[in-house]
Amino acid sequence: MADALRLYALLAWTWIRAAAQYPVSMLLLGLATATAAALDLAGILLLFAHTPRIAGFTVEEVLFLYGTSAMSFVIADTLLGTTERLGEHVRQGTLDTMLVRPVGPLIQIATEDFSPRRMSKLLPPAVVLAVVLPRLPVDWTPGRIAMVPVMLASGVVIFAAIWVLTASVQFVVIEVHPATKSVTYGGAFLTQYPMTLYAREFVRGMTFVVPLAFVNWQPGLYVLGRPDPLGLPEALRLASPAVAVLLSAAAALAWRSGLRHYRSTGS
Repeated sequence: MADALRLYALLAWTWIRAAAQYPVSMLLLGLATATAAALDLAGILLLFAHTPRIAGFTVEEVLFLYGTSAMSFVIADTLLGTTERLGEHVRQGTLDTMLVRPVGPLIQIATEDFSPRRMSKLLPPAVVLAVVLPRLPVDWTPGRIAMVPVMLASGVVIFAAIWVLTASVQFVVIEVHPATKSVTYGGAFLTQYPMTLYAREFVRGMTFVVPLAFVNWQPGLYVLGRPDPLGLPEALRLASPAVAVLLSAAAALAWRSGLRHYRSTGS
């Protein structure tokens, strides 16, 4: 694991140094990316310009959900988002080249075109959390204080595992890339809002099938001191780290299985 992290950092740093050769372009691209990332925030603020609550949640509470979801997703996207290109490499035969290099193909794909501008998307959620956390109407017990970094870290791992899982599908179905975006980017958008907005069966699916509810909804209920609208056990509010570990194990299994069964295109 330590060697893999070292190789990842080395390859990512190589791409960053290449981008830094054009500092003005890098800065402008970063600003443009941060501005585009703030559009989701603008949409939430626009909604609250017309209503004091959304699905029973105040603006501070919804912005808390937005900030935790967006920050977790951006970090996961920065680290592993380019794995969605796997189908392209399989179709073009370039995955064969990666397999003969002394670096794992997952690391090579994940660091491909690594750019500092992707990290600029962290700015909007970071600012939101810095402003909103002190304004939340909650009693900041040690448990609630500790839960914030725990849910952020767990959210990163859950999103990262979903990136790898959806990428692994492309070993079998190459043209599934547009569909996987509905899980990755779509899941990030869904978790920015209270799940009381959605149908009960849909929320159950987000809890027990594609466990996006553990990114920020279940731990968020614990931090905000709110009851679960589905009446699920309170223990689930503390289950995000366990879900992250289990989902990571499933992602690792799917990726290794895909590599074992991969057959070259012959091109």
